[in-house]
Formats: sequence, structure tokens, C-alpha cells
Amino acid sequence: MSLNPHDFMVTMEKRVAFTPEDKEILKSNLDWGKEIAPEMADHFYAYLGRDPEMSAILDEKEGRMHRLRETFVQWFAEMFTGMDEWGNNYADRRWRIGLVHVQIGIGPQHVVPAMATVINEARKRLDTDGKPLELLDALSRICMIDLAFIEQAYVEVSSAAVLQETGWTEGLFRRLIKTGAGSM
Repeated sequence: MSLNPHDFMVTMEKRVAFTPEDKEILKSNLDWGKEIAPEMADHFYAYLGRDPEMSAILDEKEGRMHRLRETFVQWFAEMFTGMDEWGNNYADRRWRIGLVHVQIGIGPQHVVPAMATVINEARKRLDTDGKPLELLDALSRICMIDLAFIEQAYVEVSSAAVLQETGWTEGLFRRLIKTGAGSM
């Protein structure tokens, strides 16, 4: 159950219909993306900070919040550049970001609504700044791809841990999951 980030990126681009036109509009609005990135980080972490569980995770280590905020600003701008045309380097970085979320305990139940907050705030800025709606569509699609990496990191890490601890085969594990889901 080992994820290949490069294949996953290609699959997700197809699933969310992330098009060459999306890439072009993101690249052509890079300066705007860089400009609003710190503001989007503020919204993201303000949202997460209102949750006691997340607040404890964010404040657990001195300097963590500052490092996470800097990483967010960089991550946000990278969505507009694609780093390498949204290729292997982009996929590898998104995979590492997903693994860091798992390591520090920022789960999908926290990230998904926080990302929705960012998209909503970006929409407000888009309106204020007179940017085209197509930009919001493209930003929303790449955000969904990035969210998929974070969610898949949880699946992959959890699955690998269960398989390692139990010695089960992947086939048995998948059957158990299907059986368990059917009984819920």
C-alpha cells in the first residue's frame, strides 16, 4: 500500500479536471498569490487555533506555529507556480507535507474545513481585487489535489502501521476494512 506521489498527482489532476488552462491562470496570477499568502495563512491558523485540540498541537513546541506559518506561505505560493509545472517535484513536496501533517497530528477533520476557510477568504480577495472567477476555480482544484495528498498520507501511514504490527497481507487488510464498513 505504498503511494507513488507522481502517479497519484497525475490521477488527481484527471479526477479534479485540473487543466492546462488552470495552470496558466495560476501562473499568470503568481504575484497576487504571493501577495495574499500571508493573509491566507492568518485565516488558516486563526481557524485552527479556535479548536482546542488543534491549538494544543500548534502550540506544543516552541516555534512550531512560526515554522508552520512560513511553510503555509511557501505552500500557498507554490500552488501558483507548480514548482515544476505540477510535476514530480510538486508531487514529492505535497506528499512530504501530507506526512508532516500525520506526524504532528493535524488530521483531515481539521485540515479540510480550514482549507475551505482559505478558499472562501481567497474568493473574497478575488472579488475585492477584481480577479476572474476562473482563478478561484483553478485555485480550488489545486487545493483539492493538495488535500487529497494529506488525506492519502493518513491512509497510507495507518495502513502500513497496521500491516507491520499484525503481519497481515494487504488483501486481508482490505477485506477486513470492507467487512467492517459494511457492519457500521
